[in-house]
Amino acid sequence: MERYRVRPGGKVKLAKVDAQATEAFDGDKRKAESEVFPKLNDRLEELQERLWAEHRRKVLVVLQGMDTSGKDGAIRHVFDGVNPSGVRVAAFKAPTQEELDHDFLWRVHRVAPGAGEIVIFNRSHYEDVAAVRVRNLVPPKVWKRRYDQINDFERLLAETGTTILKFFLHIDRDEQKERLQARLDDPEKRWKFRRGDLEDRARWDDFMKAYDEALSRTSTEHAPWYVVPANKKWYRNLVVASVLVKALEDLDLKSPEPAEDLSGIVIE
Repeated sequence: MERYRVRPGGKVKLAKVDAQATEAFDGDKRKAESEVFPKLNDRLEELQERLWAEHRRKVLVVLQGMDTSGKDGAIRHVFDGVNPSGVRVAAFKAPTQEELDHDFLWRVHRVAPGAGEIVIFNRSHYEDVAAVRVRNLVPPKVWKRRYDQINDFERLLAETGTTILKFFLHIDRDEQKERLQARLDDPEKRWKFRRGDLEDRARWDDFMKAYDEALSRTSTEHAPWYVVPANKKWYRNLVVASVLVKALEDLDLKSPEPAEDLSGIVIE
């Protein structure tokens, strides 16, 4: 999965990234879904249990992308079967007045993972250098400072025991068109459609430019970005799960010893 990692100092150009790519698994959807992904899912469940039991380290997963890029779907599939007591999802929508009364990272820091937790950000603080920028919600001098502020914030989390993995789920404009139309046509999914989706779609190039800079400026050794080809949902899930499992394995998690001596106990 290293092919999708943005190296520190690297320059991202999303327009040149093939959102249709499936090369890491040779495009074999059947084998990926029936053999590879179930094993990853089982391994993730095992590692997450150890993380929770050890109750020392923390994991933050950031999912970012354009509308319909599959953030909800990735959460639903990748984390299927994990222990809900140790996994939390934090979704970021338009800030409340209370949140606006604080610095832009206040609402993010308060839901960061605690010991033993995996927390998934569905959208994130990166809205404050992407959507905020494209929609002209704050002056350029404000959002331009935020790259360094985000890097400092994520360094703080990393230095206090948080493993940070950031995924940009990359779909192309044609795929978004199909997904938005499908959402509009399906009575069960129409509730997710909003007119603002079309306004953002009209600014596609501006969003790509904003994300190009955000990914380039904030992919670090302690908080790397992965640009995930996400036109194929099965492939998106495999890439995210593969990176996450590898990161957890690298932590060399150990189940703790019992807090008391259990020798000699006989259960009648």
